[in-house]
Amino acid sequence: MFFRKKPEKRSYDRTRKKPVIRASICTGEQVAGFKDLTTGVFEEVMLIKDQEDLVLFKSMYDIMEEIEKIY
Repeated sequence: MFFRKKPEKRSYDRTRKKPVIRASICTGEQVAGFKDLTTGVFEEVMLIKDQEDLVLFKSMYDIMEEIEKIY
């Protein structure tokens, strides 16, 4: 009741996918997801509204490095 639910840990194939943020040039909307390294296809995971959402995304997938932005 008084405790915030911890984000569940998820995983992704680190050899085939790379975490990226896709940002819109026009609206500035940002979506976090994974880009397939072989095909280049972007898989959306969540909308990034503020810095807290980015921290949540990084903690969900245990990402420590800086995330690249693509436009």
